[in-house]
Amino acid sequence: MAEIGYGIVEKVLEQLGSRALQEISSALGVRSDLKKLELTLLAIKAVIKDAQQKQASDERLKIWLGELKDVLIDAENVLDEFQYRLLQKKVMKTYGSTREKVSHFFSSSNSLAVRFAMAHRIKGIRESLDAIDAIKNTFNLAQGLEDKKISMQERRETHSFIPLENIVGRDDDKENIVRLLMQPNAGRNVGVIPIVGMGGLGKTTLAKLAYNDDRVVSYFQLRMWVCVSENFDLKRLITEIIKYEIGTIDGSLSLNQWQEKLREFLKDKKYLLVLDDVWNEDRNKWIELKNLLNGGSSGSKILVTTRNGLVATIMGTGDIYNLNVLSTKDCMSLFVELAFKEQEEKNKNPNLLEIGEEIVRKCKGVPLAVSTLANMLYSKVDEDEWKRVKNNDMWLLKQGVDDILPILQLSYNQLPFHLKRCFVYCSLFPKDYEFRSVELIQIWMAHGLLQSSTDENQQLEDVGDLYIKELLSRSFFQDAQEEIFCYTFKMHDLYHDLALSIAKGECSVVTKESTFFAEVSWLSFSNSANGQEVTIQSEKLSKVQTIIFQIEQSVSLVEACISRFKYLRMINLKGSSFEVLSSSIGSLKHLRFFDLSGNDMIKQIPNSICKLHNLQTLILDCKNLERLPKGIRNMISLRFLVITSNQECLLEKAIGCSNSLRVLFIARCENLKCLFEGNRHLNLINLRTLTIAHCPSLTSLSLNIKDLTALEILIIVDCKELNLMEEEGSHNLELSLRKLVIRGLPKLEVLPLWLKRSANTLQMLEVGDCENFTTFPEWLPCLKSLQQLGIDNCSKLLSLPEGIQGLTKLTRLNITVCPDLIRKCKEDWLKIAHVPKVRLGDARLEDQLKIRYSYGWHNKFWRTSWREREEILRIATLESQEALHFHESKQGLYGWHGIS
Repeated sequence: MAEIGYGIVEKVLEQLGSRALQEISSALGVRSDLKKLELTLLAIKAVIKDAQQKQASDERLKIWLGELKDVLIDAENVLDEFQYRLLQKKVMKTYGSTREKVSHFFSSSNSLAVRFAMAHRIKGIRESLDAIDAIKNTFNLAQGLEDKKISMQERRETHSFIPLENIVGRDDDKENIVRLLMQPNAGRNVGVIPIVGMGGLGKTTLAKLAYNDDRVVSYFQLRMWVCVSENFDLKRLITEIIKYEIGTIDGSLSLNQWQEKLREFLKDKKYLLVLDDVWNEDRNKWIELKNLLNGGSSGSKILVTTRNGLVATIMGTGDIYNLNVLSTKDCMSLFVELAFKEQEEKNKNPNLLEIGEEIVRKCKGVPLAVSTLANMLYSKVDEDEWKRVKNNDMWLLKQGVDDILPILQLSYNQLPFHLKRCFVYCSLFPKDYEFRSVELIQIWMAHGLLQSSTDENQQLEDVGDLYIKELLSRSFFQDAQEEIFCYTFKMHDLYHDLALSIAKGECSVVTKESTFFAEVSWLSFSNSANGQEVTIQSEKLSKVQTIIFQIEQSVSLVEACISRFKYLRMINLKGSSFEVLSSSIGSLKHLRFFDLSGNDMIKQIPNSICKLHNLQTLILDCKNLERLPKGIRNMISLRFLVITSNQECLLEKAIGCSNSLRVLFIARCENLKCLFEGNRHLNLINLRTLTIAHCPSLTSLSLNIKDLTALEILIIVDCKELNLMEEEGSHNLELSLRKLVIRGLPKLEVLPLWLKRSANTLQMLEVGDCENFTTFPEWLPCLKSLQQLGIDNCSKLLSLPEGIQGLTKLTRLNITVCPDLIRKCKEDWLKIAHVPKVRLGDARLEDQLKIRYSYGWHNKFWRTSWREREEILRIATLESQEALHFHESKQGLYGWHGIS
């Protein structure tokens, strides 16, 4: 994967450019070597993308890219070790005692021999890279492709003709599109209707169905079909349209002459133009073409098909039509039509039909995948061959150029290089895995997959968020659901297969039958992995950066991985159950991400973990953890921290130094009485999200509001002894809070005054299950940015404040399980008439479940009395009751996921 190599080049160049590395390189006497290394890398970077395009047809080039990647990984590891030692020095200077500083000075890690060894490694890497650079000149590689996407091998052509016998399940979609085509345009001559969906869903087929419908044919004076593909060239598109009038093209005409012909051709005609398979993201190019197409008469339409939501947004003038997958029933009808037609021998074998049903299920509603496999099996009657197709991942099956994976590969080829690497990394997770944005961003960050922004106000978390949204818009991710501080989404099985096919050799999902490639960097252990065999097999690996255990593994395998793989960036031990974590965890100086959530047996974390100065994400959601490790303040790179502990107080020394923290979760701390003791100045100046949940003994946050000037999201759930009114604040200090959720605080009577300091930023406020909450403050209308207000199960709240009409940006008001307040609102409707979406009344059960489940409230919900639960069931539909039983089976879920 050349994009992996390119990404590491960028990462190494970023490391080389850091000021800190410049300082230490002078001390080690390797500044000259590092400068030469940088120049060589810049020369290689200029041609590496061309090398990726050509490697498929040149085995020598493929080998060269592999050797380059190996050297780059070595360089990254060495420079990362420099970074670690700089952090180590910073920690020692800030927190080390005199004794520790003297001990460190005489330790082997500070010795002249170690310095010499590191300098020698740098020199060796430079020499290896010089040799690789010399070989590159023999390949005649083109330079300057940094900003160009890989072009498709052949431009895909489409046409407007369609045979109807193999089209199933799109009747409703066709009717919807025909209706949109024939409805008037609002205030414009030409309307644009984009059809959006992943490759293989049948967007072109749907466009053909509408294009050839008799009603459409008679409605438009002129119909034109142009396959755009990736070449959005204005002159080409104009000439393709003009062909419908003159048939032949005069190549001598200028662009100006062509545009005059086009405008004359379309003048006063009600036309339908289909622009099929559009990839262009340049809005200026589209506007240039659209201006020439505006000459048609009223009612003209442009129907666009695209895989990219951004393209649809740029081109559309109204609603975007998102094409959904086919139903299983329709997919099966299509499969039978293609695989069994005129095959009498097959029709007599019911086993093949049964296998076929399982094959169809793996297609997940994508008709091109169904037709790919059906056509593959058309001439096959042997059950074993059908079972092979059923049991293998799609990427292991040979496919033609117009089959599903090659079609999806076109979408991948159009991705920017930085998104390619992020997408491929997701192949490590199992199919149907529900990603959480906050988790995936931290994982990408741990591997250096996020590019630093030139905007100093944009943090890496913001960059990762943009990456996810772009992959969502391009259909690589789907089923996005927004939650309070993040959103969830999945990867379609077919895109998962595509990622696996691209990542082969780079990552490996370990099973009993696994055979490792020596170059594997990312490992994910499935539930069928054999610990002893894996331990033996892993001896051939040396550069593993990721270890993910999908289910509980043996302690011996975990310890073997920790001791064997010294360059790990990520370890995921979620759901493990062992009592002792090896102290050798502290030797993983490159580690950025460590997840131990759900381990309810472990009571102590070894203090050696505090040596992980590079660690950015630490998830210690372990309900029997007795205390945080001593010296946790030394983990000065922490950005994301989840804590569950039996301590009564999280000592100030624990995270008081953490000005690097962006996200802090404190959950399920049954004995916690105060967050921090002593001096309340905690230096949490970069904290953006704070969640405190299920801490029934907590009486005070012990936070000074002036330490939280960057805080954007605050969630407080199920803290029955907490009184927010005692928190300190500054009357003149503005805060940046955007979302505030308060649930299960029986001592809360009014909103804290410090909330008023977020008058210009607060967008969402939710208060629920606060039985003594009696009134909103008179200053509530000062929250001029408030867009969503939710009130749930606050029985003593009798009215909304006067002046609520002043909340002009309020678009959603939800009030549930507050009978007196609801009655008052209905009587005085004019107070809230300005809000576009108002909901007053008892929530249906599934909504209550969603509310509570979203904030990790499910534990308390299932502790309610049977009388209360029966009342909920009384207002629920049968469908809602089924939702109850489904969620009841999930109440054992643990960890910080429960409060997302």
